[in-house]
Amino acid sequence: MRKRKRKSSNSLLIIYASIFAVISLLYYKYQSPYVYTGELKIKALPDSFKSYGIDISHHQGEIDWSIFKDKVDSTIRFVYCKATEGTNFIDKQWCENRKQLQKYKIVHGAYHFFSPKKPAKIQATHFLNQYSYKQNDLPPVLDSETEGSSDKELISKMKIWLTEVEEKTGKRPVIYTSYHFYKTKFKLEFPGYKFWIANYSNTPNRLNHEDIIHWQFSDQGKIPGIKGNVDLNFSKISF
Repeated sequence: MRKRKRKSSNSLLIIYASIFAVISLLYYKYQSPYVYTGELKIKALPDSFKSYGIDISHHQGEIDWSIFKDKVDSTIRFVYCKATEGTNFIDKQWCENRKQLQKYKIVHGAYHFFSPKKPAKIQATHFLNQYSYKQNDLPPVLDSETEGSSDKELISKMKIWLTEVEEKTGKRPVIYTSYHFYKTKFKLEFPGYKFWIANYSNTPNRLNHEDIIHWQFSDQGKIPGIKGNVDLNFSKISF
């Protein structure tokens, strides 16, 4: 009886291992639409989307932009970099990323991670102290993905930041958020603004709204010159 139990246990372990291997393979296939192995494999652009882009922060560490420029700049047409967060955090890679992107003439912009519990105007000033708009920059982005004390307060504070940054830069910022936040909180609250939506499910029909211009569709990209995974985006803008 004991021997039979061990054989049965071993068989179950083999079955579980096989199932895990298949699931891992499927996850890799469908969650890693960009894989670089000497050649960039690309997930096809959905209808109405025209360009590929990435967004980065200190989580990607030091980036070799010369390799990026040489290998994939002709395919990945825009880059957004984290500059600031809250009222005092500065992304440690922001200054170097900005310098290198300007050097290699890679189309790019900056974003601020919004902290709903901190004063919005001070956050705008903090962002503007680190970022000054240059000709050909992409519009600034407000990254709002954290709950506030209430939706009303969160939206009110966001509008303060957006207005302040637009007045100082002359460019209307884009709002980055999750599809859930967009649908349940923001969709009707920001007329005249464009959205950048994070949505990792394969449902492009969700992104057909005219006010959505970018779609972050994965966080599993593999890009030359960048260590680790990278957020991947489609855009309705042709760069």
